[in-house]
Amino acid sequence: MSQLVLFAIDICAVVLLVFGLYFPRHRRRDLVVAYLGVNVGVLAVASALSASNVGAGLGLGLALFGVLSIIRLRSTELDQHEVAYYFSALALGILGALSTTSLVLSGGLMALIVTVMFLGDHRRLLRNYRHQILVLDSAFTDHVMLVAHLEQLLDARVHSVTVQRLDMVNETTVVDVRFAVSKRNLTTEPAVPAHTGARR
Repeated sequence: MSQLVLFAIDICAVVLLVFGLYFPRHRRRDLVVAYLGVNVGVLAVASALSASNVGAGLGLGLALFGVLSIIRLRSTELDQHEVAYYFSALALGILGALSTTSLVLSGGLMALIVTVMFLGDHRRLLRNYRHQILVLDSAFTDHVMLVAHLEQLLDARVHSVTVQRLDMVNETTVVDVRFAVSKRNLTTEPAVPAHTGARR
């Protein structure tokens, strides 16, 4: 009976995670199927292994290895927060299959996972920090001038800049920039074109 209750708690937790947190915030329909499939799949495999003579540790290790392989060999790009949702769905499925632990402990750990994802992925958390990859219409070889140009362009404080590609022939610079916008610009995303017209 307690196992069925854990199953129900897991289903409720993953539905809340996917449809209450992830999809309203990020709107990727393809990952909705992935998260639900990972959760239910791990729940089913771990439950079957826990009822057999096969070691539960081996089964959970194989399930984790499979999910890691899926994430690594993916054909579409995933952001780090989407990987975090993957592991959260995986952890919920594992907790839902562990009948050896108490019902209160498993349910509390599931609630903790959902709560952490709610807070960690909240749009108000560190909302002034941004990350963009820009193609500048100039070839910058001086780091100080590059930072100054980006701060003027973005109207923000630049914290980190990584030059991904410097083309001296076509005079372009591809940069990965992490910056913090000022409080007056928090209500709007910085409108930065893919190619900037400024030249050095």
